[in-house]
Amino acid sequence: MTLYISALRLDARAHRKLRITDGYSLHRVVYDLFEDVRSEEQKHNSVASGIQWVDKGGDLRGRRILIMADRPPREPAIGELETKILPDTFLTHSHYRFTVCLNPTRRDKQSGKQTPVRGREAIGAWFCQRAASWGFQVDPQQIQVDGVNVMQFTAGETKTITLQQATLSGRLTVTEPEMFKASFKQGLGRARAFGCGLLQIVPLPETPYFD
Repeated sequence: MTLYISALRLDARAHRKLRITDGYSLHRVVYDLFEDVRSEEQKHNSVASGIQWVDKGGDLRGRRILIMADRPPREPAIGELETKILPDTFLTHSHYRFTVCLNPTRRDKQSGKQTPVRGREAIGAWFCQRAASWGFQVDPQQIQVDGVNVMQFTAGETKTITLQQATLSGRLTVTEPEMFKASFKQGLGRARAFGCGLLQIVPLPETPYFD
C-alpha cells in the first residue's frame, strides 16, 4: 500500500475563508481533500476512511496539519499543501522517536461505555500497556505526556462530541514488525476521524551494546 504524507498550512485568511472554529471544522477541511472511496455498505459498517491527521497548531501566521492517507489528496482551493510518498524502507527500522495525539479511554466493566483515562501518570501507564497490541514497546520512564485537553464540538445538527486528547512522546522499540506496520497504517486508538491516532515517527540509529 502506498502512503501519502501531506502538510496543510493555513494562514489567518484561510481560517476565515474555511470557517475553522473547532475540531469538527478541521475534520471537515481535511476530509474535503479526499474522495470517499468507500461503498455505502462500508460507510454503514464504519470501515476506516484511510485518512489520519493531526493538528500541529501554530502561531499568528497560521497552523499546520499533518495528514497521512492511502491515496493522494486534491489540491486545496485555499491553503498550501505539500505531499510526499512515504519511502518503502521507512517502517523497517527497529527504533523510533515518536509523538502521537491519542484519545485515552477504557471500557467501564459495569456500563460497557468508554471512559477517559485521567491524569498524566495514568495516561502514560495506559499507553505502555497498550503498546504491545500495536507491535512495539516503550520505556515507562521515558514517556512524556503533554497537552492533555478536552475538546467539545457539534457534529451535524444536534450531536455533541466530547473527547479527551493527550499528546505523548518518547522512544519505541518495534517488537512485532508486521503488527507495527499495520498499526501505523491504521492509526492508534479511538477518535481517528477527529485528529487522534496518527503515529509520527523518526527512525533512530541502531544502538548496539558492544562495539
